[in-house]
Formats: sequence, structure tokens, C-alpha cells
Amino acid sequence: MLEAWDNKDRWLATVDFKNNKLVSQHRLHDDAWIAYAFNDFGWLHNSNTLYYLSEQSGYSQLYKKPLNGKATALTTGKFEVSNLTLTDDNSAIYYKANVEHPGLYEIYRVNPLTGKNEQVTDLNGMTDYTLSPDQTKLLLKHSTIMLPTELYVADAKANTQVTRLTHTVSDEFLAKKLTTPKIIAVPSSHTDQPIYAKVYYPADYVEGEVGKKRKAVIFNHGAGYLQNSHLGWSGYFREFMFHSLLADEGYVVMDMDYRASKGYGRDWRTAIYRQMGTPETQDLADGVKWMAENANVNTQAVGTYGGSYGGFMTFMALFTAPELFQAGAALRPVTDWAHYNAPYTANILNHPDVDPIAYERSSPIYYAEGLNKRLLINAPMVDDNVFFQDTVRLVQRLIELEKENFETAIFPVEPHGFVQPSSWLDEYRRIYKLFKETL
Repeated sequence: MLEAWDNKDRWLATVDFKNNKLVSQHRLHDDAWIAYAFNDFGWLHNSNTLYYLSEQSGYSQLYKKPLNGKATALTTGKFEVSNLTLTDDNSAIYYKANVEHPGLYEIYRVNPLTGKNEQVTDLNGMTDYTLSPDQTKLLLKHSTIMLPTELYVADAKANTQVTRLTHTVSDEFLAKKLTTPKIIAVPSSHTDQPIYAKVYYPADYVEGEVGKKRKAVIFNHGAGYLQNSHLGWSGYFREFMFHSLLADEGYVVMDMDYRASKGYGRDWRTAIYRQMGTPETQDLADGVKWMAENANVNTQAVGTYGGSYGGFMTFMALFTAPELFQAGAALRPVTDWAHYNAPYTANILNHPDVDPIAYERSSPIYYAEGLNKRLLINAPMVDDNVFFQDTVRLVQRLIELEKENFETAIFPVEPHGFVQPSSWLDEYRRIYKLFKETL
């Protein structure tokens, strides 16, 4: 596999030793950038036939191609295929895909010789797999919205039955009263695809209720390219518990897979090209509108928060669309993409020397003058991902702009991912207090 320096082209190539040259067997071009997640490829055993993933259709799909021949799609549809495993006898390529719903992942297999696809698991959640060395069994990792990941084993065949191997969750945890979120599809005012989201409703909420309007909070997930509105256990388990607490106190809580989130195809993934923060803020606006129309929410009593990329999104929403939220909390946030990890940002914004406009358009520090609502900044000093200087520079800019409605909490011993339980507790107490005082 060859990749262009700007990551806008990818080639699968063979070597013509007779003529001392490379021969392209497949080229994928993307005006934005090639997804690192869908680069699986290999040869069918004892053959001259390639198999590989490509987003050429707009979604990661599986293809096969004889050497110097014509490619054939082994999977087709508006879903994403990943995690390929070829059996030794070429009878099957196992894969993971979200065929039935963007947030529901099952295991499938396809015969690369006949093209016949079969569903292997039907567990209704998030499922991943490893094929056993003798290729007769699957070791499965499976979770649901309310149950963390457990291990299962199953025969490697279509419509298999599974046996649970682990029971790692304590009875004490299972007895806790936590709010089960619902997965909903928010109509988008900017794309043909809906924006999938989790919604946590208060226990006393009645569908179609009228009367006193409710308060609400929107959580912005981090990592940029990440999916959180799925049917499995979330890596944001602390936030899950915090959202349950807010729901217990009458808040409606929404967690959106805004544009650039994982699981929704190429166009969704690359919507932020040269404009990080703009499409996502538009999606947050659609989320607020949906809650007002469908969950009896007062649009003048909505807050937002998030960490890392989610902290960046909190800034962009408060600075560029101040009418959306009454308050926001930005945790370990990016304020200027020119100072972030170049291999990450260069894909999305090109290089700052080449495309400075994209960086200015996408960096909150250039919009700080727009702040007119309450802002809490929580910043770890030993951050090994988003450097502490990002917070320092933004705070100085807010001081220069004579802004009075922000506060900063510093965590002197914490890296990007907090380690001390006391720090997590302090952070969420501050966020909770912010929403209690402003919404």
C-alpha cells in the first residue's frame, strides 16, 4: 500500500520486476482525506486475487480484484465494513458491519469466491470478534447500552448461537438506578442524513407532554472521529452516570453524533474538511430545535459541555452561536489547531503554512470575542495531548477582551485523561454547579 504525502490518495500496487515499475491495482482518491480506519487488504491464499476495503462508494465496502483484472464488490450498501479476517481455505472473509442500523454492529461473513453474504451474529448491540486459530470458533466481545463488554464464544457459522463466558459486572453496579437513553434520529437542516443521538429523559417525562418547559444539556463527545450514539456500552461511562444524575433532576440530556462522527460514511466523516466546528455547531442547533419540538425543552435553558474535541466544540458553539446555549463547560479543550498534533490536523485542515485560512476558520481563539454566556474551562496542566498552553492563550485572550463571564479550573497533576478520582469528582461538581446556576 502506498499513500500520498497529503493523504488524499491511496494505491494498492504490485511490482513488475521485469520492467522495474509499480503497477497500480487500485487507487482511491479523496478530495478531503483517506480514512485510516479502512485500509485492510490482502491476497486470497494461493491466488493472484486481492481483497481490500475502499470508501469509493461513499461507505467502506469490501472488494476483490484479480491481478490486473476488474474489481468486484463483495458487499454493497450504506453501512461500514471493517475488521477483515480471511479463512485459510478461502471459504470466508469475516467482517464487522453496521448493516441494520448505524449504531448496531454485528459479525458477518462473505464467500469471496461466490459472493454469498451471511449474518453470523444477531446480538443487538456492539459486537467485535476474533477468529480462533483452528477457525471453528469466534471469540466475541459484546455490549449493550446498559451492559458493559463481556466475552462470548460461538461456532464460526451463519446464525450462530453464543455462550457467555464472563460475568464481570457486579451485582452492586447492576442494582444502581441508571437512566436508559433512547437512540433517536434528529432531522438535519443541512444534509439528507439524520443526526443520530442518545436522549436521556427524566423519569417523570411523558411523551407529548405540555406545560412547564424542561431544562436540557447537550454533551459533545471527543476524539472527533468517534461514534457514541450506538447500541453498545459507551466509553463515556462517567458521563453516562452524570447524565443519569441530570435526568433524575429533571434535565433532558442529548448526546449527538454530529458530523465527522464515526459510523456514517465518507461524506459525514469529511464534512469538517477545512471548517472544523462549523458543521457540528449547525448539528447542535438542530439538536436544540428537536428537543424544543419533541421533548418540551425551553430553548433558553440549555447548556453544553464536553472534553478534548468536545471542549473545542463547546467553545465553537458559545463563541459562534451564542444564542444556542446559556452556559458551557470545556474540558481539556483545543483552542488553536495550529498548535495540535500535525498528523491529525493536516488531514482535515491541510498544513498551516499551506492553508492558514482553514486553521483560523476552525480555531476558537479567533472567535473569543463572541462569548457572552457563562463559560467554565477545566484544564489539566500535565496534558500530554492538548497542551496546557492552549488554555493559557485563550484565557489571556479573554482577559484582553475584558470578558467577565468565564472561570478556569486548573488540575495541576492531571494528564489529558484524568487519573485521580478526586479530580474527576471536582470536575463534575463544577459542571453540575454551572448548570444549576445558569439553566
